[in-house]
Amino acid sequence: MREVDVAIIGAGPAGLFAAYYAGFRGLSVTVVDALPEAGGQVTAMYPEKVIFDVAGFPSIKGRDLVANLVAQAAPFAPEYLLGIRAEHLSYLADRPVVTLSDGARLHCGSVLITGGLGSFTPRPLPAASHFTGDGLVFFVPHLADLAGQDVLIVGGGDSAFDWALALQPLARSVTLVHRRDRFRAHAATVARVRQLPVRIVVNAEVTKVHGDGAIVGVDLRVKGGDAQTVPVDTLVAALGFTADLGPLADWGLTLDRRHILVDSTMATNLPRIFAAGDITEYPGKVRLIATGFGEAATAVNNAAVVIDPAAHLFPGHSSDVG
Repeated sequence: MREVDVAIIGAGPAGLFAAYYAGFRGLSVTVVDALPEAGGQVTAMYPEKVIFDVAGFPSIKGRDLVANLVAQAAPFAPEYLLGIRAEHLSYLADRPVVTLSDGARLHCGSVLITGGLGSFTPRPLPAASHFTGDGLVFFVPHLADLAGQDVLIVGGGDSAFDWALALQPLARSVTLVHRRDRFRAHAATVARVRQLPVRIVVNAEVTKVHGDGAIVGVDLRVKGGDAQTVPVDTLVAALGFTADLGPLADWGLTLDRRHILVDSTMATNLPRIFAAGDITEYPGKVRLIATGFGEAATAVNNAAVVIDPAAHLFPGHSSDVG
């Protein structure tokens, strides 16, 4: 069992800003996330999408926002436990103990839940349900890894078209396949992709994946037509995600469907457990990244007083203390 002042559950934007702010307050931090990379939903679903409503940035790509947040927290050396899930909550000497999926236990001064959508799982591609080789991905952490490849994207939503826009300049070829002839993606994004040398195949589905250790191609069946084999180096299954609270639902938190109820200090109904970001609910809640940043600072400052009653709720401005 390891001691830490603040365990942050969720490495999305709110969690990353909380890691900075807790470090600024002199608290040790461990950030836990089930996803393999920091950034939460932003990294998983729209890293190349431009965000326009973050204060101080007229526009910024999701990937760049996450990189900046990680860099902002870096001087305080938070510990990141990625690809690991927070499973169980208990208490020892009135302090929370979080048991992780790898068996480790964190004895915490406080816990801050910033899980966004909660635990979200990619929707599977039925034709690839038994495929265990390389080349099947649900999001692309590093675009450069797909440079010079034949890429096939399955899906008709914003994520699918965002990947097409981002990968077309790098890949040898990009094919987008959707089972219908109408798309859920924003019309302007669809129009931009149509202007690029991206092959769009509608009323079609992937029926088989070829390859042993790695994908080499797929069978593609167009409605009313015969199957055709398409060479593929990487198959991006952009079919969306299913989200739920996962183990958090069993912690004894007061919930409103998939959201955690908090008060004005961002405290939950459980001692020393706070929450911030999209996962929270309270009267007047607005789910924006900008809102999550303010909630994270509020939660950390109130947690700091719980951890050390002699601490001040407001530590002063960062520009005053450096």
